[in-house]
Amino acid sequence: MKLIRFGEAGKEKPGIIDKEGNYLDCSAFQEDWDESFFENNGLDRLDAWLEANLDSLNKIPENSRIGSPIARPSKIICIGLNYRKHAIESGMPVPEVPIIFMKATSSLCGPNDNILIPKNSEKTDWEVELAVVIGKRAKYVSKENAMDYVAGYCVHNDVSERDFQLHHGGQWVKGKSADNFAPLGPFLATKYEIPDPHNLRLWLKLNGKTLQDSNTSDLVFDIPTLIEHLSQYMTLLPGDVISTGTPAGVGLGLTPPTYLKEGDVVELGIEGLGVAKQTAINDPEA
Repeated sequence: MKLIRFGEAGKEKPGIIDKEGNYLDCSAFQEDWDESFFENNGLDRLDAWLEANLDSLNKIPENSRIGSPIARPSKIICIGLNYRKHAIESGMPVPEVPIIFMKATSSLCGPNDNILIPKNSEKTDWEVELAVVIGKRAKYVSKENAMDYVAGYCVHNDVSERDFQLHHGGQWVKGKSADNFAPLGPFLATKYEIPDPHNLRLWLKLNGKTLQDSNTSDLVFDIPTLIEHLSQYMTLLPGDVISTGTPAGVGLGLTPPTYLKEGDVVELGIEGLGVAKQTAINDPEA
């Protein structure tokens, strides 16, 4: 099953992509793909509902905006330096335990929405990442059963402002949380569609040039380890997003360093999870 949300920002409607690739409106299910949906066994209920109603669903209007495949989660948790070569290009040691930081949930946007370069930014950067969506409440989870708590997976661009992140004092969250700094999607694929999330090619192009090209097999800490680790420190709620880190090839690590400017086009994708495309523009509110 592939979940989508479509329509005007803030007014998205729920939908799915069927086996033939049709984008179908699931408004008649009368639930959004949010914390309550996942918490109340929503995927199984939706599957049963679709068996009875799939043939009656309308296709979504052509050229509809695609939003984040999940409604605003309680948390967007990110893992830093989780690919060895990315740690090296960043001039930082490979972590011995997962590095955790957060993105504000207000940074969440659709997979093809514009990247907004913030006011006073000179170092807005890109990061293709595999995002894991939690399917049920997780607290003090062990690695052995951690995958039972996964609902599915998405493409995530962990957009980052490096000067804000590294030189404005304190938490990385300052460089991670601007509006539209968390494009998610184009869809959420349930875990049954991705039998091995630890062997997926992920890539990113800037203006048509491939800059990131790696595989999730290179993760320093795998998904069960991350869920176990995070759930010792916080309760993971249904719909929460864990972004698992980015491989080498970010702007910070290039020679010379390269950052987004207005008009740049970022295209990124993960095997089995679709492709997203974003254009960088200066934040119109700046």
